[in-house]
Amino acid sequence: MGQSASTVSIVVADDDVDDRLLIEDAFDEVSIEHELNFAEDGEELLELLRGEGRYADGGGRARPDLILLDINMPRMDGLSALKEIRADPKLHNIPIVIFSTSVSNADVSSAYSAGANSYISKPWVFEDLVKTTKALAGYWGEIVRQSPEN
Repeated sequence: MGQSASTVSIVVADDDVDDRLLIEDAFDEVSIEHELNFAEDGEELLELLRGEGRYADGGGRARPDLILLDINMPRMDGLSALKEIRADPKLHNIPIVIFSTSVSNADVSSAYSAGANSYISKPWVFEDLVKTTKALAGYWGEIVRQSPEN
């Protein structure tokens, strides 16, 4: 995580292997320099962000520019992970986009109430996924000026 200023560093937390592969393929179609890291659930995401557990391999990790977070995951779901990240003074300002198949108004409201920056329903068509990933990488990696803490 945390490459050069022109590289957008993204962590994707999603338990679905196929979704992770599609997201990776979609980002490979994007001309924006990026680095992707993956977590299979909220617990692994927090370990990755905090440099704990299997990620305690020496000297802390740079924080990502963006987290794409699925809601429905085992062990720790996305909303619980979101709340923990927002409560952690070292992580609280990392931009988090909920990236979920859920279109439930309750999920959308809960995500924003818990501190999500955006909520995007995963596109079903690969070309739409490419457009979405390009927009995300461009917006969060090139347009937005992020906190110097990030």
